[in-house]
Amino acid sequence: MLPCLEIPIPRAIQVIMGKRKTVAKAAYRPSIPLQNVFSCPFCNMESSCDVKLDKTRNTGRITCRVCMECFQTRIHALSDPIDVYNDWIDECEKCN
Repeated sequence: MLPCLEIPIPRAIQVIMGKRKTVAKAAYRPSIPLQNVFSCPFCNMESSCDVKLDKTRNTGRITCRVCMECFQTRIHALSDPIDVYNDWIDECEKCN
């Protein structure tokens, strides 16, 4: 059997029990709301196109209130109204 050796630990290394350090709460930053109304590429009216996202059917629909032009595309869980509008603009450019 080996003899147990006690090695003295210097006072500076010993762990001293104490309070937990407090963490400051993060500052509140309001999120910037996303745009839901866009300008129409056909009639050039400002704020005339509304976007509606149907996440249960995975479709996004954008409709102009002035010229009644509409576009529908597939969306996923991370899609935003700007994504539907950009798909519409891309399709318009592809056709022209």
